[in-house]
Amino acid sequence: MAVFNHISFDDHEQVVFCHDKESGLRAIIAIHNTNLGPAVGGCRMWNYESDDEALTDVLRLSRGMTYKNALAGLAMGGGKSVIIADPKVENREALFRAFGRCIHTLGGKYYSAEDVGVSTSDIMIAHQETPYMAGLEGKSGDPSPFTALGTYLGIKAAVKHQRGIDSLKGLKIAIQGVGHVGYYLCRHLHEEGAELIVTDIHQSSLDKVATEFGATVVAPQDIYHQDVDIYAPCALGATINDTTIPLLKAKIVAGCANNQLAESRHGEKLKELGILYAPDYVINAGGIINVSFEKDYDEQKSTKKVEEIYNTLLKVFEMSDAQNRTTADVADELARAIING
Repeated sequence: MAVFNHISFDDHEQVVFCHDKESGLRAIIAIHNTNLGPAVGGCRMWNYESDDEALTDVLRLSRGMTYKNALAGLAMGGGKSVIIADPKVENREALFRAFGRCIHTLGGKYYSAEDVGVSTSDIMIAHQETPYMAGLEGKSGDPSPFTALGTYLGIKAAVKHQRGIDSLKGLKIAIQGVGHVGYYLCRHLHEEGAELIVTDIHQSSLDKVATEFGATVVAPQDIYHQDVDIYAPCALGATINDTTIPLLKAKIVAGCANNQLAESRHGEKLKELGILYAPDYVINAGGIINVSFEKDYDEQKSTKKVEEIYNTLLKVFEMSDAQNRTTADVADELARAIING
């Protein structure tokens, strides 16, 4: 397993492999950049098929957090962690206590929080072993509603830019993944009168949004070719790739998943096809923005900051048009300028 010459290494400052024999913990912590402050980014628990797959994921996610935090105007660097395990594992206390001890060895250079497969209660367990956890119950708490709010506003910004209208009423939106964030996103979209087509690997999540929001359920492999206005990837990453792009009928891709483009060239392909792409780390920054208010938590101030995502995306879209560049390239350039002072 190569690290320094890994395709996603991108000059990471530190990559830490953690193992605890008693609990069975196998984790990787990636700290990408701390120019703007301590690295902050959630912990994902997933049953990766290989250690190399886990490494690739954590490196890509960590870099994304650097750019996300920078463009959101936060005094935070970028980092991420992954636990290689079944998200349904039962021995969670021993596992997350061990994870907390691993985090503590970094001395505050990295703060973790919840992500896919991890709950705020898991984070509270780890917090018993270290103060370097974020998104705590009783403080900023579950970031999912704020990630969903930012994504909803980002979808509105994309529609505003492409169609010149500020309403989603009557638009058809395909949502891939209706877990924590996806559920709250569905609620926002339903309340504005959008027509929802959804998929997920968990039937209970599908039943919930179908019942509450009248969403149409389709099989996972059928979500890409739906005749919709917007495709919102809200599950795992890399769903925009050589296989799926030819299937898309949507003219906007805007969702809350991380690392939606399998490769940067797929952003070029979307542009060639006239599909407007909302860069993932811009549109999904609501959760980390909420976490940034943890110390003296104020929900009203947090919400106001999340609402800035709308104008940030409009700026990215306008620069993309003016410079004839992909939205992903524009966002990266803006983020790098902030990171490098």
